[in-house]
Amino acid sequence: MGPRIDRKSSESSPVPPSPDDASPVPPLPGGDSPAPLAGGSAVPPLRGGGSAIPGPPGGDSPVVPPSGGDSVIVHPPGGGSPVWPQEGGHSAVPHSPGGDSPNNPRSLRAVWPALTGLSAVFLVEMLDNSILNVALPTIGRQFAASATTLQWVTGAYSVVFGGLMLAFGALADRVGRRKVMLTGLVLLGLASLATVAVTAAWQLIAVRALMGVAAAMTTPGSLALAFRLFPGDRLRVRATTLISTVGIVGLAVGPTAGGLVLAIAPWQVLLLVNVPIAALAFVGIRAGIPADDPGGLHRDPIDGIGAALGTATIVLALLAPTFFVEAGAAAVLPWLTIAAALIAGAGFVVRQRTARYPLLDLHLIARPLVSSGLALKAAATLATAGLGYLVTLHLQFGLGWSPAEAALGMLPQVVVLIAGGAVITPLITRVGLTKAAWLSATAVVCGLAVYSALGPFGYAGIALALALVAAGMRVVGVVAGNNVMRGLPENRTTIGAALIDTAGEVTTGIGIALSGTILAAIAPGALTAPPILAFTYAGVALTVLSAALVGWGILRSRRPEPS
Repeated sequence: MGPRIDRKSSESSPVPPSPDDASPVPPLPGGDSPAPLAGGSAVPPLRGGGSAIPGPPGGDSPVVPPSGGDSVIVHPPGGGSPVWPQEGGHSAVPHSPGGDSPNNPRSLRAVWPALTGLSAVFLVEMLDNSILNVALPTIGRQFAASATTLQWVTGAYSVVFGGLMLAFGALADRVGRRKVMLTGLVLLGLASLATVAVTAAWQLIAVRALMGVAAAMTTPGSLALAFRLFPGDRLRVRATTLISTVGIVGLAVGPTAGGLVLAIAPWQVLLLVNVPIAALAFVGIRAGIPADDPGGLHRDPIDGIGAALGTATIVLALLAPTFFVEAGAAAVLPWLTIAAALIAGAGFVVRQRTARYPLLDLHLIARPLVSSGLALKAAATLATAGLGYLVTLHLQFGLGWSPAEAALGMLPQVVVLIAGGAVITPLITRVGLTKAAWLSATAVVCGLAVYSALGPFGYAGIALALALVAAGMRVVGVVAGNNVMRGLPENRTTIGAALIDTAGEVTTGIGIALSGTILAAIAPGALTAPPILAFTYAGVALTVLSAALVGWGILRSRRPEPS
């Protein structure tokens, strides 16, 4: 049996000698004590404060961190998979070898039922709005619905989903993540089945709101449960990459598949497809994930006032970008909505600081891994949403492409998002989780800068920008999420996942609203032929905001984690 993983700080005290070791270990010049190995020999401390970790029994070489106390990749005895470096100045010691089983997984195959279920959950989230958008003209004709009504067909889902994630994340950490997930899947199936009884637009909006409730119950749990399936970062990242790849494929093929289905079937089929996917997810999660250990939950009462204030803040923050795009920056409603969101947000912060049992412990968000991960994730989603909005309009209004040609013009983003999963594991193995997050977030900012600088000169610059932002988003979406989860206590993982998803939802709206507002300010009136310069200005604004988030996130991640 090899040694088990144990995080050892490279700045900690030297390893004490074994009681059976009769040979004293002489001090080194300068007062540093060497770290003794089994048998009495010692390894001197390294320059920069790092200390060597004793090698495994059997004569293998000790694992020595590089100068400066950095971590190294540890290769376990017998040629097993390496253990990735741990962040924050920790060195990793490999897991003990053992059987590959759901209780001791050493591969994704050992927990395939659980991963199948979790992938299905994420597929529903990514497929839902993308596949339904194709049907909006058909729905509008059937119900004689206005453009505003059609917007609420999709918007009701997004607003309810984003607004309730924190509350359901907190609930899941108290009553059980698996329990909340399975309940949400049942609600999703029933709400999707209710589509067949819809006879009016308001009924469809109500169904979509119920589906948003179900998504708020299931989506944060998919990351939290995937994180808890494995004891180490290597398999956690591989599992998260697999789950996100399934969702991205659904996002990419959703509009095409929806269009083909509409050619032979009524639009209700596009929502009824959620029923078998939810059933598959239910079976996989029930069979592959054990019930939560009560010791891994916490029993603090739910802060109802905090939940109401938090939900109101997020709902208003999600509505404000829509009002800006619809009514324009000169209208009163968008600014009133922002003011209400700020007031509710301030009330939420005060409540969380003063409540005996807060819904969200703000001290946890201040942890470097958590705050940096949220900032990098926010920057990536802001950039992806804003750039996607700008490029779609740029190709049609700026370059004169047809809608079909513009859809093909987005292919660099789709291809990189799908294929980019192959580079995540090698990149993290080479540079570690924290530096991978830095590099990928920087790629996102570079993509926006490329669009701002080269976009006016033709499609080549636009395609390069799409590829860079997609590549960065693909990596940072996995790595930043894992960093947030690693920075939280085990009994707060679901609300941590909800924070990640909420940050993504809010910054997606901000990215679109910022781009749309700048375009409207430069080209007031009907958006039929905005000057190319308008797209450049919007791109610069996105670049500056994303760069600020990335810079702040990198600075936060360099701070030491609390003990």
